[in-house]
Amino acid sequence: MQTPEEPGTTTDHPAERRRAIYLLPNLFTTAAMFAGFYAIIAAMGGRFQTAAIAIIIAGILDGLDGRIARMTNTQSDFGKEYDSMSDLVSFGIAPSLVMYQWALEGLGGWFWSKIGWLAAFFYAVAAAMRLARFNTQAGTADRRYFVGISSPAAAGLLATFVWVGNTMGYAGGDLVALAIFFTIAAGALMVSRVRYYSFKDLNLSQRVSFPVLVMVPLVFILIALNPPRVLFLMAFFYALSGPAVMLWRLWQRRRTAKPEID
Repeated sequence: MQTPEEPGTTTDHPAERRRAIYLLPNLFTTAAMFAGFYAIIAAMGGRFQTAAIAIIIAGILDGLDGRIARMTNTQSDFGKEYDSMSDLVSFGIAPSLVMYQWALEGLGGWFWSKIGWLAAFFYAVAAAMRLARFNTQAGTADRRYFVGISSPAAAGLLATFVWVGNTMGYAGGDLVALAIFFTIAAGALMVSRVRYYSFKDLNLSQRVSFPVLVMVPLVFILIALNPPRVLFLMAFFYALSGPAVMLWRLWQRRRTAKPEID
């Protein structure tokens, strides 16, 4: 057994652990960035369904790298910063360019062509600001909620929208109004103060009842029936959940405050 002084060993000092670079979680982060970059390449070649699926795969890999880092106790400052750079590529630049190539690039006229690329740029810069705000609030924010929709969820909304439209035989120009709306709305939700449930407090190692366990394959079956439509509906209703809960709480507050005023 090696002693702490021998070469090749690691220590558990928090400062050294934060400065360390770990292979396993960063492999998943690199894979997520690769998927996002590949989505851009696929969109440039007109393979929009492939591009949308690549963004969704990037979202799955992005969700795994953080959990793996926590499970193996391999969190580090490098991993956190690298993950942010990967997120900017996969969930900021890639979705905006895929949407632009699919629907917004074909807008005719000087004014509308400007609207197309400015909407795509707005989404990209909103994703960058969302990630920067998340990093600055990481130590103080409530882990159970995101302030603004997360960039992977926003990217999933745009990617599944492109996927649904493509599989239904629509060209991007046929749905350009909806494309502009979803692009701007997703960007605005990222930089908003609307809170979204993060699912980070879910304990995958805890006991569950049998009916809950049965729900897991049912969800996979539902997705398998029509992946683009089901995933789009999941992303769409999650995007709506934040504003809906916020409006519900405002209504509840006004309802409880009204008798006091009366």
